[in-house]
Amino acid sequence: MVHSYRYHQLKKGDRQHVEEEEVLLSSLMRAASSGYFNRTRPKLFSLVILSILSCCLILSPPLFCSFSTSSLSYSFDVESDGFATNVNAKAYSCSSISNGTICCDRSSMRSDVCVMKGDVRTHSASSSIFLFTSRNTNSVMNKVSSLVDKDEELHHEKIKPYTRKWETSVMDSIDELGLIAKTEKFRINHHCDVMHDVPAVIFSTGGYTGNVYHEFNDGILPLYITSQHFKKKVVFVILDYHNWWIMKYGNILSLLSDYPAIDFSGDKKTHCFPEAIAGLRIHDELTVDPSLMQENKSVVDFRNFLDRAYWPRIKSMIKEEERGAQKKLELKAQSSKKNQKQVHEATLKKPKLVILSRNGSRAITNENLLVKMAEEIGFRVEVMRPEPTTELARIYRALNSSEVMIGVHGAAMTHFLFMKPGSVFIQVIPLGTEWAADAYYGKPARKLGLKYIGYQILPRESSLYDKYDKNDPVLRDPRSVSDKGWQYTKSIYLDNQNVRLNLGRFQRRLLRAYRYSFAKVNSRYHLQSQ
Repeated sequence: MVHSYRYHQLKKGDRQHVEEEEVLLSSLMRAASSGYFNRTRPKLFSLVILSILSCCLILSPPLFCSFSTSSLSYSFDVESDGFATNVNAKAYSCSSISNGTICCDRSSMRSDVCVMKGDVRTHSASSSIFLFTSRNTNSVMNKVSSLVDKDEELHHEKIKPYTRKWETSVMDSIDELGLIAKTEKFRINHHCDVMHDVPAVIFSTGGYTGNVYHEFNDGILPLYITSQHFKKKVVFVILDYHNWWIMKYGNILSLLSDYPAIDFSGDKKTHCFPEAIAGLRIHDELTVDPSLMQENKSVVDFRNFLDRAYWPRIKSMIKEEERGAQKKLELKAQSSKKNQKQVHEATLKKPKLVILSRNGSRAITNENLLVKMAEEIGFRVEVMRPEPTTELARIYRALNSSEVMIGVHGAAMTHFLFMKPGSVFIQVIPLGTEWAADAYYGKPARKLGLKYIGYQILPRESSLYDKYDKNDPVLRDPRSVSDKGWQYTKSIYLDNQNVRLNLGRFQRRLLRAYRYSFAKVNSRYHLQSQ
């Protein structure tokens, strides 16, 4: 099972005195002028100089923060020029760097993030992003670079811009980028084909893309966290680019960026930017941590963002349906307006329940009886069976207008993000999925402000009850089975288990949800009708 790691940061290193810069420079210059390094051994000389510099960078990160790969907790020195001004006291390390530098924050267990500022140019053929810097950018680096061979790289970082850094198996499938700083004389070989006056955010849509949970948790939410503060003045550069992904999330992307996304591998042009961020920041499972965000933005703000993203498409759907309804009304003109109003009002007063139905494993085998019971209780029931090709705006519209959602643990539960805070989310939890159900969906749902009910099934409600002896650990102690490894959890509990709800037991949860939502919807209705 995929494990959850909390975002964390390492402590700051002890600060060094600024005078150490002069000590370093003088020692380097003495070494350069001595007879030990002669012109017949330039490579050895370069290696020694760069080795000394590397040690100094490690021992003195505050002095060389612009070239540091160490984990600084936060940066409070906000520059007055460029795009780095768009940060505050909650900014991450590397959010405020000098022009002509590369800074990488590798403190998170989930993802690496590197920032390049200055003359940034793409080079897809070599899977590289170049930064060309002038001689007056950094006094130490300039004097050191003058001592080494002119074709040496000033700085070279590598990054796989995907947010599952700890998971080696999937990270092995992610393309790696080289982030390389060179002196400006070498940019003659990389003429700009397209000039951009806004920053770039570079990330991958590879990995687990294709699974809606991972698309939101590993992609969309981190993209929002990383780029929303640019206020659409940003260009997305995508590795492992998929046209279907662009189409599926077009509503969201258009609200984060005013510019078309760039296919890094497919677009052979050299794109030039004043700044680039490689990698996305991620906080926790399906959430936004206000303590790490400017203006204390939270997952509720992300949900409101989704509302703005999908509302234009939803309005067009409503207009289409109204046109169809108008035709039907014309055919039934004999029906009195009074009767129509009564029926309409009666419908409005019923809370809406959406059941996210599954095919195959973890399906509710007596779903038809669940629907009947819910309708008898008083719900308006809509059964949805989301497919990979289902338009997200349609799912959003259904859940945004619902008071209650029911579904069995699985990737489709990600759609709780489409519900309004204060709505009820009932997650049916099959055997062996208790921890994941709460970590991936229960806890994030509560952060969104949903009324979360976790319905943990009994062994008799599982199809596994007919396959195993009642004393078998599979039924009696699922945790001991899951502890054997992910493959056991997947093959037994995820891929080969269905649910037959004990409707008498489940009804108690459903009645609680109905009473709450009925009072809520009728209170809203009466307020609107006054």
